[in-house]
Amino acid sequence: MNLAEGLKLCATLGISGSANVAIRQIVTDSRKVSAGDLFVALPGTKQNGRAFIGEAIRRGAVAIVYEGELLQEGDLKGKQSACSAVLVRVKDAHETLFHLASCFFGNPVKDLRLTGVTGTNGKTTTTFLIQSILNADRRRTGLIGTIRYDCGDGAFLPPDGGTTPGILDLQTLFSRMRQQGTTDVVMEVSSHALDQRRTLGLMFNTAVFTNLTQDHLDYHQTMEHYFEAKKKLFSQVSGMSVINVDDPWGMALKNEVTGSVLGYGINQHEAIYPRSVTSSLSGIEMVVATPIGDIVVSSQLTGQYNVYNLLAAIGVGVVSGLSREAIAAGIAAMKSVPGRFERIDLGQGFLVVVDYAHTEDALARLLASVSSLSLGHVITVVGCGGDRDRGKRPKMGKVASLYSRLSILTSDNPRSEPPEAIIKEMEAGLLGQTPRPLYEVIPDRREAIVRAIGVAQRGDTVVIAGKGHEAYQIIGDRVIHFDDREVAREALEKLYVRRG
Repeated sequence: MNLAEGLKLCATLGISGSANVAIRQIVTDSRKVSAGDLFVALPGTKQNGRAFIGEAIRRGAVAIVYEGELLQEGDLKGKQSACSAVLVRVKDAHETLFHLASCFFGNPVKDLRLTGVTGTNGKTTTTFLIQSILNADRRRTGLIGTIRYDCGDGAFLPPDGGTTPGILDLQTLFSRMRQQGTTDVVMEVSSHALDQRRTLGLMFNTAVFTNLTQDHLDYHQTMEHYFEAKKKLFSQVSGMSVINVDDPWGMALKNEVTGSVLGYGINQHEAIYPRSVTSSLSGIEMVVATPIGDIVVSSQLTGQYNVYNLLAAIGVGVVSGLSREAIAAGIAAMKSVPGRFERIDLGQGFLVVVDYAHTEDALARLLASVSSLSLGHVITVVGCGGDRDRGKRPKMGKVASLYSRLSILTSDNPRSEPPEAIIKEMEAGLLGQTPRPLYEVIPDRREAIVRAIGVAQRGDTVVIAGKGHEAYQIIGDRVIHFDDREVAREALEKLYVRRG
């Protein structure tokens, strides 16, 4: 790409040097700069890319894009370095990056239909369902989310464990999808991504709002700010918004959105709602009222919270112009989502479930569904992340105790905090209840899982909550391999050997 060509749609404030220069690639991390690259210095929440311009030039960047005040000699760390790169000052570095990346990759998004899903809980399952429904209509569908990216040439793990990648990475993924003949892209859109403008410049054909419950308040501070971040997605919709109107924040969003809205819910009978629902450990059977007629749904997913996810996906199918048959077939074809009510079954006579539920609301919905379906007692293993929203810790502890015969409080990515301190804050939610709930404190997560499986009896359900698909544990500055599913299988295998 020629830099001058890429800058045609950008609001530049000044250029030092000739913009008629070839760009090998665009980079936003100075550590990855090589000779011939363009470095875009993005302002971030923790640090500003301006601080790394000197490093980018020393590594061979031929051009620098930055915003803010004019660069001084100190910013470039040496006058000699200042002469080696074209310096482009712009009004908005994020917006400029979108235009540059779009030009570099040939504007791949123009050939794609985008569906964005946001909300506290249910994003991953909903995107998997939507992808399955679109595939049933013989569309070639890409997926971007917490668990995996699927560009049509094989699914792979998100490289940084995040939900929504940045502007440059998104354009890279879109380009890869277009090469594979992708027509539709379904993506999770997190509140962090919206607040940090990672989806800037994109227009979504459809946007979905699942729900809003307490989470990420270490970042957003208040529920109102959290909602405002989520709401930004719906200003980027060219088609229709699909909104959960049973959720009070969803109803508020529906009243604020200026475009077309399709509401779904169980209690509020708007455009999409179930006329009848039968739920068991085998799955969900329901008849759903929609603007295109009733759809008979059979899903292997379980629990009322998945009824909402199914309704959201059906809504996207309807607004995407799919037939009732394709929608029903797509739902039936989607067997499970990794780490979402994932069963670990070695024929043990009791149910073991690993689930990502890591908020009060998600845990309550999960345990309420399990309690209504389980033949015996519920045993729950749960923890809370360190260096994250502390306000939800006692609430998580309380929810676990309300729905479980035995709660085992343990660690879950403690990061820089002592696990015992986090657990003590969770424990505060259990104290003072009458009668006093039965719980144990086992900071070692492996020991906690082994203990839960060891005390389970026939007909019981063991719920291991919080990590789901995650295959790591963050302790201090170390990231160690840890997978709840692997640990549960190992515990069950040893249990069989012992009981022989």
